[in-house]
Amino acid sequence: MEKALCFEKLERNSVQCHLCRHRCMITDGGRGICRVRENRGGQLYSLVSGLIVAEHSDPVEKKPLFHFLPGSHCYSVASVGCNFRCLHCQNADIAQYDDQGTGQMPGRPLPPAELVRRAVASGCRSIAYTYTEPTVWFEYALATARLAAEAGLYNLFVTNGYISTEALGMIAPVLHAANIDLKGFSSGFYRRVCGARLSEVLDCIRDYRRRGIWIEITTLVIPGENDDTEQLNGIARFIADELGPDTPWHVSRFFPCYQMLDHPPTPLGSLERAVEAGERAGLKYIYEGNVDNGRDQTVCPGCGSVVIGRRGYTVTQINLKDGACAGCGKPMAGIWG
Repeated sequence: MEKALCFEKLERNSVQCHLCRHRCMITDGGRGICRVRENRGGQLYSLVSGLIVAEHSDPVEKKPLFHFLPGSHCYSVASVGCNFRCLHCQNADIAQYDDQGTGQMPGRPLPPAELVRRAVASGCRSIAYTYTEPTVWFEYALATARLAAEAGLYNLFVTNGYISTEALGMIAPVLHAANIDLKGFSSGFYRRVCGARLSEVLDCIRDYRRRGIWIEITTLVIPGENDDTEQLNGIARFIADELGPDTPWHVSRFFPCYQMLDHPPTPLGSLERAVEAGERAGLKYIYEGNVDNGRDQTVCPGCGSVVIGRRGYTVTQINLKDGACAGCGKPMAGIWG
């Protein structure tokens, strides 16, 4: 247990958490929506800081980040907890873990310095805070990211895009890239399926962009939920207009899980509609995930040649020279070295 950052003390030992955009008002003895931050006598505590439930060396393409150090590995870690309640959560056992108020959180202690040492020893070029929502174990992510940057490692968030402006400002100097879920483009979808507000997600994504953090966007396309043309067009236009047409968009196929077992897998036609929406909006880099159809190559928008070839999560070729297409010299957006 660790004293939390980003909260305000109120009357009668209540607090308001300012870590994420829910800004939970928490009475003495209560917890926030994330279930892992608890008010004890007017002091907010993180119940999971430094308790790791997942630790792997992953290809950075698995995050997915396709325009960030392609072919490299990232040391991926997670604690339990999330500030969303997604009905289709793929990691619900850890992301939506509920200890039933016992205070006994799963995980093994891993001090930030030891995590950084392991990442360096493994040959990884970055640390990814992933699998659950890194915002809710912010204290640990921040301490680790600062040490990682000192050691010459990059830091990556895989996130739902709900961190507060204050907290993002604290970690931004040592946060180099993020894959952010833009799960739909309907207020009703976000409220019903995710337990969050679309407007706050959009503002958060804009905040990442303003701070110069490299962004890639992912949308899991769910039949009957967010695969209508209006939402797909809305996401594509938002990316093009607010983030820029060089921003990669990953559209991924859904498979039934958690509380959406009654939904079918995403028809390939739905992914095709998403790709068409992205093309209409002028997006240069659109990738399809969870499907083997060859649409995971990075193609130069200038000459059409393959700049980064992939087979699954394996990079098969890199045809870059000084951050530009080796064939025609057109600059390619990303962080390459």
